[in-house]
Amino acid sequence: MSQDSPHPSSAPSPNAPSPSAQSRSVSVDDIGVRRQLADGSEEAVTWAELTAVVIRVIPEGLSKEDVFFMLAGANGKGTAIPSADPAADALIERLQTLPGFDHEKFIEAMTTDADEIYVVWSAEDAQN
Repeated sequence: MSQDSPHPSSAPSPNAPSPSAQSRSVSVDDIGVRRQLADGSEEAVTWAELTAVVIRVIPEGLSKEDVFFMLAGANGKGTAIPSADPAADALIERLQTLPGFDHEKFIEAMTTDADEIYVVWSAEDAQN
């Protein structure tokens, strides 16, 4: 996913967080989003460095998780939050306040079972 021109058919960058890694905890606050992984590592992105929000739908995935909120930040930082995570509701509430957030695309992403990537917000679009 390029921060210059994200679009629904683009694939996440090789540096993108792995949605399949198991979360130990996720926190959403006024600074940003942090995901503590089971192996002790951490993925994080601040609201200030957020460049794009992508919803990744994986139908009939190997795990029970099939929808991920992928938050891309500057310099390849970011995190992927499973939609079933207890912090997902707080995350969705915060994401929907981003200027230029695409609510229609969000609804489409959350109601499909197609193997798709949906860009629901980008910093570039928010500035236009």
